[in-house]
Order: sequence, then C-alpha cells, then structure tokens
Amino acid sequence: MFDRSILETPLKVAIVHERFTEPGGSEAVVAALHAIWPESEVFAPLVDEKAVPGRLDAGKIRGSYLQHLYRGGRPTHLLPLLPAAMSRLPVGAPDLVVVSHHSFANRIRVAPEIPVLSYVHTPARWIWEPASRSDELRGRARRSALAAFSAAHRRGDRTAAARPNVILANSVAVRDRIARWWGRESTVVHPPVDTEFFTPANVAEREDFYLLAGRLVPYKSPEVAVAAANRHGFRLVVAGEGRMRPELERLAGPNVSFLGRVDRDTLRDLFRRCRALLFPGEEDFGMVPVEAAACAAPVIALGVGGAPDSVMDGRTGVLYPPTGDPIADLIAAVRRFERESFRPDDIRAQAEQFSVHRFNERMRGEAAALTGW
Repeated sequence: MFDRSILETPLKVAIVHERFTEPGGSEAVVAALHAIWPESEVFAPLVDEKAVPGRLDAGKIRGSYLQHLYRGGRPTHLLPLLPAAMSRLPVGAPDLVVVSHHSFANRIRVAPEIPVLSYVHTPARWIWEPASRSDELRGRARRSALAAFSAAHRRGDRTAAARPNVILANSVAVRDRIARWWGRESTVVHPPVDTEFFTPANVAEREDFYLLAGRLVPYKSPEVAVAAANRHGFRLVVAGEGRMRPELERLAGPNVSFLGRVDRDTLRDLFRRCRALLFPGEEDFGMVPVEAAACAAPVIALGVGGAPDSVMDGRTGVLYPPTGDPIADLIAAVRRFERESFRPDDIRAQAEQFSVHRFNERMRGEAAALTGW
C-alpha cells in the first residue's frame, strides 16, 4: 500500500455518529475521535445541541433533511426514517470514514474505494434482542410493533455491517455480539476515560454512602439500587436525571437522596468520597465505573455486559452474577464488599488502562493500518 505519511496534507477524516439526541458515552467517544483528527467533519442525522459534548462545536455538525422535523429529546417518532437519512448524509470523498455505530450508522454510503472504520458501541440490541428493550415500552401494541420493526431490519443491519473494512468493538461482550449477529470479526478497543481529570483525593477514609451515577432510564436498572438500599438500609446517593426519577423518588426511603444531574467537578467529588459505586445494570461497556475507579472508588457491578472488562473481581471491586433476583443479588454483593478490603492503588492502576492516551494510540494505529497514512 502506498505510504501517504510522506505527504504534507493531513488525513481527511469524516466522523459519522448515530445521532446527538441524549448525552452519553458514545457522544464522549465522538468528541475523543474528533480530538484525534481535529480537522475532521462530523455528521449525524439528528442534532440536539444539549446532547453535544462541550468539546465539539454543535454548529459545525452536518445534519440531515430530518433535522427540521426534530424538536429535541428522544426521536422515537423519527426512528423509522433514520436508516434512509443515514444513507443520504453528504459525507463526500474523505480519505477515511470513522463510524460511531449503535443502530444505523453503518448504513452510511460512500464509494467502495473509501476505507471505513466502524467503532461499534453495540449492534442494535433492539433489533437482535427486542425482548431486552421491550420493558421500556408501555403497552402490548408498542411491544408488538417493536418486534415487527426489529425483524424487518435484521437483514439490512447485517448487510450494512459487511461494508466497514475494519470493525472495532468497545468491549468483549460487544465483540461477541458482532460475531454472533453479524458474522464479522472485530478488535476490542475500549472507550477513553479522562484519567487526568478523574483522580483520587488525599483522604484517609471514605464516607459511609454508596453512589449510583448516570441516567435514570430502565436499562440501567436504577430501581434495583434504590430497592436494595431500602431493604438493606445502606445510605445511597443518586446522581443523575432521567424519566424514571419520579418513580424512583416514590420508591425511595429516607436513606436515599437524589442530587439530579451534576457537573463533572461534583461527580468527581462524589467518586472520591463514596464508599463504592453501584452499577446494577447491563451496559455495553460502561464508562462510569472506570471514572469512579480512576478516583480510586471500588465498584460493585453486575457481572455481565462490559463490566467484566473494567472491574477486577476481588481486586478493584465486586462482580456479582445474576440469579433471577436482582435486588437480593445486589444486597449479597454489598455484604461481600463490606467483608473485603481493596487497595486504592490497585483500583487506580486498573483505571489507567482506559486512558485517553491509550485510546488515541489504538485509534491512530488502526487508521494507519487501514489507510497507510
């Protein structure tokens, strides 16, 4: 392959993201990708400025013809239109397309000679495992519609997954889904965590509260942590906002407090002070446990999804298996945690494996191998 590194012009990169509709881990990854290639153009079919990380200029993100139909928040009514909108994004002819995928982003259309590097947060679980998301929909009709919509999109999803030259998975669990659902091989490149910002504090002893941090949405299972706190009696601090908050506040006892959405400084302070972070949901990777660990906080996590990639059971926290009673499982894990001891240096050292520097090196290496640049 021709070695383009001798040329003076920089690599022309287009970054294609699923959509900027809710702030989360995948949006943070896009910001990190743009920091690697600061001259790159960013494309997404829907853009809510409130969901764009501060490091990105929302005004420069190139959208689609659907934007005029979008008023912010969850774009449920536009979901059937997103595959076509994605395929029509005006990406042009860059040297490299980097895709940030979790539903339809692989459907971007570019010339066959343009290399495509797809960073997969997960193949869409609502397409391949609709039952895993059906509890988020109220009513039998909506769940039936989801099942039909999912079945209709499986062939297109698998076809689109054949286009990228290289696929990267954000965790071992996602790598396994890619192999099972798409029939493709992939390499694990974990998302980056700002380990220079999230650092331990010089405190002799942690405070007597457990922390739940993140969006309060069904798939993160925040109700499990609140119910466990009620039953066990431990003090729980909830940092985050979401549509489940009213329900959780009705469920919570006096030992549970809600802070709402907090800024990064406050979140770091909570990580530094809490006894441990609770992580009772199944996530594709989960950046919050690594942020907590970077502050030397132990993590008590459900041992499925991406958590086993970042939590070392018995060394940096507790991984517990699901047995069918999630509240009892979490309480048992908390009791086990309280019997054991954890070294802050070990927890911090594990978090450093997920640094921005390491992510940048891996992504630059993958891009160079693909383009010769």
